[in-house]
Amino acid sequence: MFDEVQKELIYSLLENDKEKIYEIMNDRYPVDMAIILEKLSDTSLLKFYKLVDNQRMAEILEQASEKLQVRMIKLFDFEAIVKLFFYMSKDDIADILGKLPIYMRKDLLKMMKEGDIKQLEELLGYDEESAGGIMTTEYIALKGDLSIGESLKKIKEIGPKTEVIEIIFVLNQNTELIGMADLRDILVEPEDKKLIEIMNDNIIFVYPEVDQEKVALLVSKYDLKAIPVINHKNSLLGIITVDDIIDVIVEEQTEDVLRLGGVSKEERVDTTLITSIKKRLPWLFINLVTAFFASFTVGLFEDVIAQVVALAAAMPIVAGMGGNAGTQTLSVMIRSITLGEVSLKKNWRLVFKEVALGVINGAATGAITGMILYMKYENLYLGLIIFAAMIGNLVIAGFFGFLIPLLLKVFGIDPALASAIFLTTATDVFGFFLFLGLAKMFLPFLIHT
Repeated sequence: MFDEVQKELIYSLLENDKEKIYEIMNDRYPVDMAIILEKLSDTSLLKFYKLVDNQRMAEILEQASEKLQVRMIKLFDFEAIVKLFFYMSKDDIADILGKLPIYMRKDLLKMMKEGDIKQLEELLGYDEESAGGIMTTEYIALKGDLSIGESLKKIKEIGPKTEVIEIIFVLNQNTELIGMADLRDILVEPEDKKLIEIMNDNIIFVYPEVDQEKVALLVSKYDLKAIPVINHKNSLLGIITVDDIIDVIVEEQTEDVLRLGGVSKEERVDTTLITSIKKRLPWLFINLVTAFFASFTVGLFEDVIAQVVALAAAMPIVAGMGGNAGTQTLSVMIRSITLGEVSLKKNWRLVFKEVALGVINGAATGAITGMILYMKYENLYLGLIIFAAMIGNLVIAGFFGFLIPLLLKVFGIDPALASAIFLTTATDVFGFFLFLGLAKMFLPFLIHT
């Protein structure tokens, strides 16, 4: 679909058909237009900019990917970029500026209004993954002693310039945040009533240094449309809107999934070969080291495997099932840790549930595996050994799948980043040791038949 629209857009640009270009834009969201523009040449992109008004172009720039944003900044002259920034919220401008080389950022800031520069520099000073880094400074904050009538006049005046209008933040005479009022309540109350009388003073707020993941949990837990960011003097610094929180949730989920696979969040399908090698190879080396531990464990029982070749065929089953069961536990744990539902101090007893789960699941899968091996090799002891080993390895998988991410969290290490490596090592090493150890104990019975 996008390819057809892109061809249509290129033809319209060649013909300078402004009417057709606007027709294409009117049928699509800015984010869809940004996707289409990514594949245009620099010449076509410049031509598109010259034929489109600044407000529409700003909407597209705001929704564009990081790659396209930087490309546009470098392609357009700075005066044009500053004009586009006029139609954008401060937090989005700060996000774009933060991706630019320092010299370009400084040159752009010099061309902007003094008041805007101060706000942007403040936003740029926060970590990009903190509450301060994702907040916007475009909101409505009114003094609590204003009447409803006076408040409505202010809202009409300020509203068009703000990102959120349905929530009004209420301040006292010292400009401290003391409450929030819903626009709906303001509209239905008598005009002579004070704003402070209808506000909700039970405020959920965050400090600017709080991690964006914790902010997302608060917004989700309390079903908020926006959450205020305050300093330690209770002064309102900015707000974080629900659309920014959705972006955070998607970003954090993507990051966790990629890290579980040992891949950096910065890597994409079209990332250069050299960059992909640098991002992936270190983790493969770490995996290689852990694989040697498993290999060393198998090497301890070479004489047993040499005498009972069937063991070599059964080993991958034990290791594979342990790894899969551990990954199930690990996935549940990382999600629970991310949502703040579990901690080592409060929930360590839940490990017994995972152990019980390992016994039950291990017995179920081990019984089926044992029967199949018994029928194939006509050796009852081989079936019993794999039955016992399957139970043992799934218990190990549940135990380590539960504890590893919690322990990593205690030591300040991202559980999604390193859990899988330690878990794979544990299930492989202990699984092989248990299975082959049992085989060695019952070796006379395995050879006899």
